[in-house]
Amino acid sequence: MIRTALKPRWLGLLALVLLVVAGFVRLGLWQLDVSKDDGAKQALAHAQAQPASPLHDVIEPHATFRGAMSNRKVTVTGTYDPAGQFLVPGRLLEGRHGYWVVTPLDESATRARVAVVRGFVTDPAAAPAAPRTRTTVSGTLAPGESPSDASLPAGQRGSIDLGVLVNVWPQDLYNAFVIAQGEQPDLGAGTALQRIPPPRPESQLNWRNFAYAIQWWIFAAFALYMWWRMVRDDHRAVIRPDDPDHSPSEEDSTDDHPARAGL
Repeated sequence: MIRTALKPRWLGLLALVLLVVAGFVRLGLWQLDVSKDDGAKQALAHAQAQPASPLHDVIEPHATFRGAMSNRKVTVTGTYDPAGQFLVPGRLLEGRHGYWVVTPLDESATRARVAVVRGFVTDPAAAPAAPRTRTTVSGTLAPGESPSDASLPAGQRGSIDLGVLVNVWPQDLYNAFVIAQGEQPDLGAGTALQRIPPPRPESQLNWRNFAYAIQWWIFAAFALYMWWRMVRDDHRAVIRPDDPDHSPSEEDSTDDHPARAGL
């Protein structure tokens, strides 16, 4: 059967089948990645279910941000530095375009600095400056964002790039920022500042996409099977006579052995 499989037509068909199989496998892996998003949602739900902890108990200044810290509820007490405040454009909240208002807060316990997203505004002129008043911020933890090379007006940055801010702010810096859900006392009361809610995890299990992944891999296996089946049928056609009921006749035997017929 190997000699049959090595025929040019079957080798050409095998090459085509392997391309199809590779496509099916990639589609299956893609669907598997989509199904794994459910695991991320569960991790998000778990993080948000944890009780709020002081920031310095969750992460230390300059320490590496670990994935399990994302969306952890934290509290941090300190004083804002309004001179370090900046806006991040291009953000969305409830379908509206606007700006994040980011203000550095100097933690009282460690004297380290953390960037706090105090809220969202649609008009940069409406962003309130934080007073130098001791306050306790409650919110969720997030990792620093990717760098941005956008050209923006003074007082605006394209992202919360902690790699840049660590060279701008002289204090020790947390390798994370806090999205504030509240302040005590509430320094944003009576202003245009709108709090940014934490991400909401979805409870639905994504078994459908997992089933799609299995389906694509079944298609891949079936394509290989069909190639093997056609090669096998061709091989059997070669080794078997066309008419299995045919048996040599006396006449055929005489023709094959003329010398014997003359005896």
